[in-house]
Amino acid sequence: MIRLAWSTVRARRSGFVAAFLAVLCGSAVLTACGILLESSVRSVVPPDRYRAADLVIGAPQTLPLADDVDPRFPERATLPASLAADVARLPGVRAAIGDVSVPVTVLESGAALSGHGWASTALGGYALVSGAAPAGPDEVALGPGMAGRLGGTVRLVTGTTVADYRVTGIVDRPAVFFTDDRARELTGRPDRVDTIGVLADGPVDVAGPGLVVYSGDERGTAERLDVGTARAFLGELALAFGGSMLLVILIVVASTVALSVRRRLPEFTVLRAVGATPRQVLRMILAETAVVGALGAVLGVLPGIGLSLLLTAGFVRAGALPDGFGLRVSLSPVPAAMGLCLLSALLGGWIAARGAARRRPAEPERRPGRARMIAGLLLVPAGLVMAFAGSAEGAAFSAFVLLFAVLLLGPWLVGGVVAVLGRWVNRRSEVGGFLAAANARAESRRLAAATIPLVIGVILAAGQLFSGTTTAAAARQQATDGLLAGHVVTSTTAGLSPDVADLVRAVPGAGAVTPVVRSRVTAIFTDDGSPQIVHYPALGADLVPETLDLGVTDGDIAGLRTGTVALSRAAADTLSAGLGDPVTLRLGDGTPITPVVVAVYERGLGFGDVVLPHAVVLDHVTDRLDDALLVAGAGSPRSAVAHLPTVRIGSTWPDVAGDGGDAGAGVLLNAVLLGYLAIAVGNTLVTATVARVPEFTLLRQVGATRAQVLAMMRGEARIVVVTAVAVGAVAVTPALIGTGLALTGSPVPVVPPPLALGIVAAAALLGRAAVMTPARILTGRR
Repeated sequence: MIRLAWSTVRARRSGFVAAFLAVLCGSAVLTACGILLESSVRSVVPPDRYRAADLVIGAPQTLPLADDVDPRFPERATLPASLAADVARLPGVRAAIGDVSVPVTVLESGAALSGHGWASTALGGYALVSGAAPAGPDEVALGPGMAGRLGGTVRLVTGTTVADYRVTGIVDRPAVFFTDDRARELTGRPDRVDTIGVLADGPVDVAGPGLVVYSGDERGTAERLDVGTARAFLGELALAFGGSMLLVILIVVASTVALSVRRRLPEFTVLRAVGATPRQVLRMILAETAVVGALGAVLGVLPGIGLSLLLTAGFVRAGALPDGFGLRVSLSPVPAAMGLCLLSALLGGWIAARGAARRRPAEPERRPGRARMIAGLLLVPAGLVMAFAGSAEGAAFSAFVLLFAVLLLGPWLVGGVVAVLGRWVNRRSEVGGFLAAANARAESRRLAAATIPLVIGVILAAGQLFSGTTTAAAARQQATDGLLAGHVVTSTTAGLSPDVADLVRAVPGAGAVTPVVRSRVTAIFTDDGSPQIVHYPALGADLVPETLDLGVTDGDIAGLRTGTVALSRAAADTLSAGLGDPVTLRLGDGTPITPVVVAVYERGLGFGDVVLPHAVVLDHVTDRLDDALLVAGAGSPRSAVAHLPTVRIGSTWPDVAGDGGDAGAGVLLNAVLLGYLAIAVGNTLVTATVARVPEFTLLRQVGATRAQVLAMMRGEARIVVVTAVAVGAVAVTPALIGTGLALTGSPVPVVPPPLALGIVAAAALLGRAAVMTPARILTGRR
């Protein structure tokens, strides 16, 4: 059967081009996802400051979960400083050095670095070029050419505190080194260290609860917190995007194979007439699909590797991955990507070929089955229920449910749209418009197969873009409505030192002053007997009614103190938590707490889904710095902070959510998805047009001119575009309304006209070009 399939593919290459290209592009995307997924496990950034350390000891940065991916803590988990002395006494250990990191800005140059204790120079192999090590709290050693000169002074900003330091030494690489005691003092936690670097003379056995030992290139993961966070982010992204692409590839391949099968219906009729069974015809079609799918899957590997490199570079530029993050390119994910792509092609071929295989000789083409119609009709109310259930996640997923309903009901939907809009769309073209509408009514299944990929593109593009704009607008509106403070104090560097709040409170006329710090917490709850994990943005603030209004709907935010928590309505619903209920949380550095809910509020998008007392969050963030101060009252805090050059005063809520890199990565992946759909749409429409050469020939023989045939094709192109936009808009509207209701309480989603017009214009350009370009070429021959 494979030999017969190969002979058929070679003899009818043009009929299999569409399926081949769909599989090839799908294989490229899945290969890229596989490489990204492997890189999330195996890629590392080589160590720099720990290059001379034999081992690095750190606290656990993940929460172990059975049969699931371990979630990573966004803040640095620390170790007791006294542990370094215990490690130094172990056999084989020459030295054990506790290391801390302090965000430092060189005021003269604006360079942002991390400051460390002098002892940590031994872990990175730093060499003292000139001068001596710092010996006092006001002394530092710097890298070459950073600022100042040996024996001179340099102004450094830690948090928002500006201090002059005497430069006692110059080291061979860019860095800032304080004395060990001064570095730990600047962290605000002198009894804690980030990591412990070990210099060994032989094998060292370091083991104990709450310890993680890094060696080799993994030392870079201990050195840079963003490496582990990036790996976790990349793994989640690759899994989610790869799963979505599998579904899209299945739909696209099924559509392209369906067009190929329709072209060959006379051939299958002859085969049935000479004795071929439905099983044999089906096996032949599946064998041909397997041949084409295997070729496309194999040839898509190299473009997939290139795509993975482009995506990684884009993620780095967007800030989602750290500089120096190395992609781990190997062949290990390739078989899985090829296999998944081939399976999706075979499943799509089976879906498309069943009807053709069962068709009897001389039997007219069957209408779509009743079971298909019933299944599609049942999906419509299911999608509507999900859209209006009050959950933004459910509303987003309802778009996929309604997309499947469109797939099943395609011929009837297309026929209905043509009946209603066909003549109106082409009312200015009498002959061409009449032929286009007649063709569309008579060949609704062909038109549906050609239109469905364009419908999918409209649904996914509108769903992704407009749900994002609705969410962003809701967040901005909530932040604007909830901010009551007249002044917002922020910093242009890492954050605000906690003592800035005391300076502002001393200003005559200053009212309430609320320091706020942002982080992320991990919530753990049980759903249907199994543990579930969800991450929430968290706000640490001792709230007063003069500065911030969270829109409390239940409870009293004034009762927020140690041991309590306030939740957004969305978080409370997800966690099934009400007033007085305890919730299990992990703070940013993994510290477990079980606070009791004292309030539920509405403005979670603007201010975060979890609000905890200020000290609780501040003590468990990496830098122990505030993100902003909210100042009420008539008095301006400008005089209190005039001597702090990195402090800024504004009147709007600061954008400190820290999700810019994630948003940039999402834009890139959406571009890949829409790019694949654009290729699929053009591929499908070109194939559908090429298949109509006999029809064009017949029209020319009965007297139609080339201009009239092209007018007919322009009319069909308009019908395809209008149908795709109309059906796509109707299918995605419930999801967008549901998203608006869940996030803002308003049924009106935020749909920027330029974006909406852009989607329509892209659909029109792509549809018209894919139909008219081959039509002009094919009708140019006699």
